Amino acid sequence: MTEWEAHSNPEAPEPGSGWAPPDSPDQPEAHAQPDEPGPGPDDGGADAPLTSRADPPRTEGPPPVPSWGEEQVVGRPSPEPEVQVSGPPAATGGSSDAGDERPPPLPRTLAIANQKGGVGKTTTAVNLGAALAEMGFRVLVVDLDPQGNATTGLGINARNLESSVYDVLMREVPIEDCIEPTGVRNLLVCPATIDLAGAEIELVPVFSRELRLRKALDRVKDDFDYILIDCPPSLGLITVNGLAAANEVVVPIQCEYYALEGLGQLLRNVNLVQGALNPGLELGAIILTMFDARTKLAEQVADEVRAHFGAKVCRNIVPRTVRLSEAPSFGQPITVFDPTSRGAIAYRELAKEVAGGASQRVG
Repeated sequence: MTEWEAHSNPEAPEPGSGWAPPDSPDQPEAHAQPDEPGPGPDDGGADAPLTSRADPPRTEGPPPVPSWGEEQVVGRPSPEPEVQVSGPPAATGGSSDAGDERPPPLPRTLAIANQKGGVGKTTTAVNLGAALAEMGFRVLVVDLDPQGNATTGLGINARNLESSVYDVLMREVPIEDCIEPTGVRNLLVCPATIDLAGAEIELVPVFSRELRLRKALDRVKDDFDYILIDCPPSLGLITVNGLAAANEVVVPIQCEYYALEGLGQLLRNVNLVQGALNPGLELGAIILTMFDARTKLAEQVADEVRAHFGAKVCRNIVPRTVRLSEAPSFGQPITVFDPTSRGAIAYRELAKEVAGGASQRVG
């Protein structure tokens, strides 16, 4: 028996054992020693295995692809394994598009709405407007609440007014004739009086009653970077006017469970206004207000809102502070009344988040 026959394997190796036919284009005949005779015609020719000796170790590159078609070989890795992504980019450190997000173009009209009272709509309208004005934006606060809290909170005495937003809606007085300056630079207000309480009924027979405010604001919207509409705590015609005139809805939510009950109805009304009156309306942001870090309830409400609305919820939370409650009695926003308080800091950070890095318009 020759040396070749002594080392030959009588059984052909199964696929996957690391052997490839010598005529494979991806497997060169490098296993036979140059001083050893090749297989003869009696040894099976090309169909017989070359040797059972261990192949020389490969130091680089993946193993070659077997020459038997597309069959998957057990135990033999693919030369170019396909990388499986287990989740979206945001789950592994953020999406690459996150830095490409741009703030909406100016001017922006924000309707601050929630049919539940006492959740911080007026406080947000006044202090967010003041914080934006402090950043250099030109801001108009439109007080649509018959209580007129935004008006008094900005130091305007409603008794001394010749015209108000009521005259804009019912008598078609130009809104520029009703705008009043405030003690904050770049911040102006279209005030409200108790007369607005009757507008809910008086608007019923009026033609194009839902679009009265939008037509009025179209005359001055290019004069401002931000228009903040403080809507009343209801879902009536005045609130519909505010939603029809806005590009975005900002919803303040008190960190208590009662504040969550009417949120679904508000969003349904927003969808109705979007479909019938204002196709460009969208949910801009949800602001968590009156957050008391000492209670588990506030954290649970915040977590529930974030789980449901995701990125629409602002990262910055407005805390419950006494200074925020005291500022309106002095007719000043919190950024003027107590610039270093937690409430002032919260609304400044919130203004930066709402602005999204936008700069003032030129001209």
